[in-house]
Amino acid sequence: MPEFKKVGDVGVIRLDDGKANALGHALINDLHAGLDEAAHSCKAVLFCGRTGVFCAGFDLKEISQGPPQSTALVNAGASLLLRIFRHPQPVVAACTGHAIAAGALLLLASDTRIGARGEFQLGLNETAIGMSLPVFAIELARARLSMRHRTAAVIQGQLMDPQTAMDTGYLDVLTSPDEVFDRGLTTATQLAQLPAQAYGANKAALRQPYIDTIKSSLDS
Repeated sequence: MPEFKKVGDVGVIRLDDGKANALGHALINDLHAGLDEAAHSCKAVLFCGRTGVFCAGFDLKEISQGPPQSTALVNAGASLLLRIFRHPQPVVAACTGHAIAAGALLLLASDTRIGARGEFQLGLNETAIGMSLPVFAIELARARLSMRHRTAAVIQGQLMDPQTAMDTGYLDVLTSPDEVFDRGLTTATQLAQLPAQAYGANKAALRQPYIDTIKSSLDS
């Protein structure tokens, strides 16, 4: 269950289930609640994980319950990621460790991504495990990943170390593991000072084509 804490102008949403921070329905609902609170009382959002793990993807226990349950969970995750991607406030992710599959998509949906150096893996490994990426994942990758690295990242499903992940577009900055949260909070605090209306309007204008495609896929 994520913890929400207001630090100055920043709503800090910390993911820490003591395990892999896997996205299940309960966690998705809690993240929506955190975004609701941030929109009401804050000027920016900071997502962070626990030491060594940011998010390892969708909850496999819920995925394995059958096609209807799997589809419902993926659709719920898609709605959350779309909400983060279009959230009008600055959204910063402090990537504290592994970020795989839906965890990597959470990075792609965030505005600024601060990553921890270390023996971590980041990326979209769906091809490697025999899965096709849904439209929302393709559009997030198209919007945020370097064109030079898209084939390796999306089609070939390569997991990457933090430095390669930064070159590819999953991360913007690398720092030491013990500084990643503070760096993320500092970045979110600085972004919170930008004019809110202009920030939200320019984010929407830049991302609208991707947003429209994702919304259309979910509606159908």
